[in-house]
Amino acid sequence: MRDTKESRLLLVLLVAIAFALITVDIRGGRNSPVDGARHAAAAAFGPVEDGLSSAVDPVGDAVSAVRDSGTRHDRLAALEKENAALKAKLGSDDRTRSRLKQLDRMLKLAGEGQYGIKGAQVIAIGSAQGFSWTITIDAGADDGIRRDMTVLNADGLVGRVTTVGPGTSTVLLANDPDFTVGTRMEGSDELGFASGQGDRPLRVELLNGKAEVKKGDRLVTFGSQADKPFVPGVPVGVVSRVDPSGGGLTRTLYVTPYVGFTKLDVVGVVVQGPKKDPRDTVLPAKPKPIPTPTVTVTVSPGAGTPQSDNATATNEQQ
Repeated sequence: MRDTKESRLLLVLLVAIAFALITVDIRGGRNSPVDGARHAAAAAFGPVEDGLSSAVDPVGDAVSAVRDSGTRHDRLAALEKENAALKAKLGSDDRTRSRLKQLDRMLKLAGEGQYGIKGAQVIAIGSAQGFSWTITIDAGADDGIRRDMTVLNADGLVGRVTTVGPGTSTVLLANDPDFTVGTRMEGSDELGFASGQGDRPLRVELLNGKAEVKKGDRLVTFGSQADKPFVPGVPVGVVSRVDPSGGGLTRTLYVTPYVGFTKLDVVGVVVQGPKKDPRDTVLPAKPKPIPTPTVTVTVSPGAGTPQSDNATATNEQQ
């Protein structure tokens, strides 16, 4: 529409009529003369408004979601943090229970052997001394640890102390190639020397080349003068292979150690040896053999055997 004098006059007239209708509607209240027109307009334009509302509502929901997204993100982050803390606590509790179990078993072994031990925890693997198989423990001179003390855990012989600091010590593990310990066979008392071979079984040279040895035989430490570096009776391992006797002065055995050297955690340093040799009392109980089931089949003559059928046929002929 062009901006002319007539258009401006028409606009003023329409505005005046609108104000007049509003005034009449307000003064009329429920009996307003324009109430019928309002209902007619509602009936005509209601479906259109409803459609527009349906189209606009998702947009409004999206706007609300964006507005609340910051709060929801903060809540989600808080829940994730609580979940991580709970998992860490459960993991810590599991580790604590595992250590308590190891400590309990180690104290039981020390009690059976009458060893006075100082408990310690493995805090590092390897050392600056160049040893291939060593660990560092959190106990040292301030805890009464001295060089050449036996180290054990709940399973048996771990190694011996080689270097001592004020609060830490280095332990040479029994599977290190530079490690050697005197051993004694359970029952037969055959003596020998076990040497480490890294991740392979220990190699044992028996002093008696004609000794009777078989797979499954067990060994303990023989002990040293004044219990240094080894106290007697500590479980070493189980014979896994025996080399054929070639008539030599010694006989070679291969022994699977009781201790898992790649998963050490809680250990004990023997600070006081036993008053007497515990012999084989510290060895774990032997597993009971599982009986092999046998099936006995008993065959007895019956009506279905050929002999019975022949006998029946003969009787019928008679």
